[in-house]
Amino acid sequence: MPRKSRKNVGLIGLGIIGARVATGLRAAGFQVFVWNRSAKPAPNFLGSPAEIAESCEIIQIFVADAPALFDVIEAMGDALTSQHVIVCNSTVGPEAVLEAAKLVMDRGAQFLDAPFTGSKSAAEKRQLVYYIGGDEAPYLRAKPVLEATSKAIVRIGAIGHASTVKVVTNMISAVTIQTLAEALAIVQKAGLDPEVLGLAIAHNGCRSGVIELKLPKMVAGDYDPHFSLKNMFKDVQLGIHLANALNIEIPATTVTAGVLYGAINQGWADLDFAALYKIYAPLARPAVMPAQEKREPSPIQPLAAPLITSTPPPTTSTPKPVGGDLSKPVGADPLPAKTPAPASLLPAALMPAPPAESKAPSDLRNETKAVRIDPSLLDTPGKGAGEKGEETKELEAVIAEFRDVPSAEEDADSAPGSPQDHPNSSGVIAPGNGESAASAPKPARRVNFVRRWFVSRTRGSN
Repeated sequence: MPRKSRKNVGLIGLGIIGARVATGLRAAGFQVFVWNRSAKPAPNFLGSPAEIAESCEIIQIFVADAPALFDVIEAMGDALTSQHVIVCNSTVGPEAVLEAAKLVMDRGAQFLDAPFTGSKSAAEKRQLVYYIGGDEAPYLRAKPVLEATSKAIVRIGAIGHASTVKVVTNMISAVTIQTLAEALAIVQKAGLDPEVLGLAIAHNGCRSGVIELKLPKMVAGDYDPHFSLKNMFKDVQLGIHLANALNIEIPATTVTAGVLYGAINQGWADLDFAALYKIYAPLARPAVMPAQEKREPSPIQPLAAPLITSTPPPTTSTPKPVGGDLSKPVGADPLPAKTPAPASLLPAALMPAPPAESKAPSDLRNETKAVRIDPSLLDTPGKGAGEKGEETKELEAVIAEFRDVPSAEEDADSAPGSPQDHPNSSGVIAPGNGESAASAPKPARRVNFVRRWFVSRTRGSN
């Protein structure tokens, strides 16, 4: 076993970032010993986390989720001593970080909460930014290692504080890219060159680093993963969990979580999270703007009366989901209860299938073919098997809203009136299955998901 040295650094987790950090540390003159759950052809690849701890005193951990973090710490076992500093670079949320810190400190070792910001290219250039939570002594010992692969180190506070900041900044990125995808779809469908949007944003207050990074890739359809969609979904869930614990409503993040989940169901889990634009790309072909035609007033237009003071209409005794029934305008009678689909990745109630007699047209929100991903992405760290956290219930309600809204646009590959297998994402109410395009009532009404969410939440609290 190699003898310990101040130039020895352990690194566990050779994913997109971890592998590049290991390369950067070697370039900075460190002797790097690595381990990954699946063996990889890397220099100094050891057989277990315990062997890493026997070879190195400073150990960086880049794993995807809380269960993997706990497994690594447990696997180090008695090899952890008071000489070790465990640097947790994983985004797992403050709750899991505090639990991991306790596991480490119970063995006499020191712990740093050190999530990072920066994607694949930043890691390659040794330009990450580390957020640090923890005591001064372990920070000073780990500082030379962190400086070797970063352009900045931001001290946040105690253990758990850095993880909180990391989660909320990822919430901002997720919602920003979802909004950017919507804006780009409008621009392209209106017949404008997407370059115009980039030029306008460059001189607009909404300009940001994440937009500058993702917009060109969305236009080019380049979704090579810099930050995977499934990991962004996991981080957004952590944000919902934090907000629920603090009794804060975060509708924009909650709706974005539902869209991310739908994108995972499309098979895009391992793509970059900029692949949210794939939802709109097939619909965003340049076109001449149609002349405005008279249409039935949309439920989202009149704002004469404050939404939050609306009096709920009389309903039957059938309970409604938190998000409300989106298959009818606000105030309409509830539809009959729907039979939930068989369980897939989430609880059965989370993604109920449309009734067999009235299948919805193609819509991403109704997709039920799920990609198998790590179950830990769908569970709150620390909860037992089968136990459903508040953040899952919140997401469940919003996704239920998406499920209940059929689309007026039929799948391009399907004949009018035929059952639809892959719903689209237009978000408008369509005629029932079997009606022809000629007999379809028009105009269709669009649904404002966030408004419905707020109305139902307000009514539920009265």
